[in-house]
Amino acid sequence: MSATEMSMKPRASAPSKAAGGRRRMLILGAAVVVVLAAMALDTTVVRIGSEQDARVAGFDPDSFGTKEFPRVRDYVTGKAPEAAELAQALAADKKAALAKYGNGTAEAMPTLPVRLTGTLGEGKAGIYDIAVEGVPDVRIRVQTGPAINGTDLRDVPGDIAFGQFKNQIEYQNAGAGLNRAMKAAVLDGLDSASLSGRQITLAGAFKLINPKMWLITPVEVDVK
Repeated sequence: MSATEMSMKPRASAPSKAAGGRRRMLILGAAVVVVLAAMALDTTVVRIGSEQDARVAGFDPDSFGTKEFPRVRDYVTGKAPEAAELAQALAADKKAALAKYGNGTAEAMPTLPVRLTGTLGEGKAGIYDIAVEGVPDVRIRVQTGPAINGTDLRDVPGDIAFGQFKNQIEYQNAGAGLNRAMKAAVLDGLDSASLSGRQITLAGAFKLINPKMWLITPVEVDVK
């Protein structure tokens, strides 16, 4: 091909290149719109507080505690023996006492219900000793807050089991939710810093870690 022929060959003009760029941008923009539309169609709006919201949020320990606490309280108050009776039964035959007063579950550290009336002694961090007539050889204490620890309320009825929850964290949180529900229903308004010397009547539950030392989580409290 001669130089003359090459010079006569048409070349792409700048305007045609610009038009091609605009077309590519339009195609890309249309693709983005299609993707966003597809995402919108696949999106479900969940109203806060609805059943769908609860499923999205997962396990709610406070809702669980609020729902279950009245049932746990009724179990404890309906089955709890007096402290003196329970202490004597444990001292005489622990296995028989657990069969009579426990929840029937085979626990390494069983949880028992109890009721008592006594005089509050010295307290530390909301945990008070209680002098109970007829129970001279057992140190009995009650936790009154602000912190309520342990899983006594979760474990005492015997029918709140690990298998009902997704994992150990949920199972632990179920106990914490019950403690918070109890605190709101039973201990709110109680001055846990100045109870020494006052008479207390309570029903509650405790882990039998040491038969001679009970730490009770209450479900009902009356302080005079």
